[in-house]
Amino acid sequence: MILTGWSLACYQGCDASILLEDAPLITSEKNALQNEDSVRGYEVIDKAKSDVEKICPGVLSCVDILAIAARDASEYVGGPSWIVELGRRDSTTTSISLAASQLPRFTANLECLINLFGSKRLSVKDMVALSGSHTIGQAQCVTFRNMIYNNASDIEAGFASICRRRCPATFGNDNIVSKYSRNPSTFMSDFATAMIKMGDIEPLTGSAGIIRRICNTVN
Repeated sequence: MILTGWSLACYQGCDASILLEDAPLITSEKNALQNEDSVRGYEVIDKAKSDVEKICPGVLSCVDILAIAARDASEYVGGPSWIVELGRRDSTTTSISLAASQLPRFTANLECLINLFGSKRLSVKDMVALSGSHTIGQAQCVTFRNMIYNNASDIEAGFASICRRRCPATFGNDNIVSKYSRNPSTFMSDFATAMIKMGDIEPLTGSAGIIRRICNTVN
């Protein structure tokens, strides 16, 4: 769920475009390489939206529900909490090309990642803190196989050995990471700050966008 919250804001803006399904005029961003078989939890957002609409129809957007869910998911697993500002509106369009070009790939080097986050006014510290959300859940072998076999000197030997047993060979900024490992409270504070900044990336407000009645389709 935290990863879904990250994906919503990294390219077209904080507008829940990732939730839209394929339709005659829509190509879903769920099909982008970085999202396919990776981002999960869509049904949680759909259920929350359905429940909210029964009580207060047409008021709370899907993107705001997604932002709240990302915060609650972090708190649920013992991570930080933060105040979620509301008032964003949902997009009526998607852009799979932007998703493909502006979402970080697992093959991206440090310079590429810094540039991608910087283009959204997120600092290196923000990038490292947000990357901490990837410690929750599971990754596919293809995303880390090269590191555990060809770059093992950068990985703790015991952990690399465990990963190799689960992932056959066939087919960050160290200073900040070290600081976070020594001071978990600093990581939590920086993560919360970065999530708030990410939620403010080019939101739709006022008369822009809509309040979707169902999150995976345009009204």
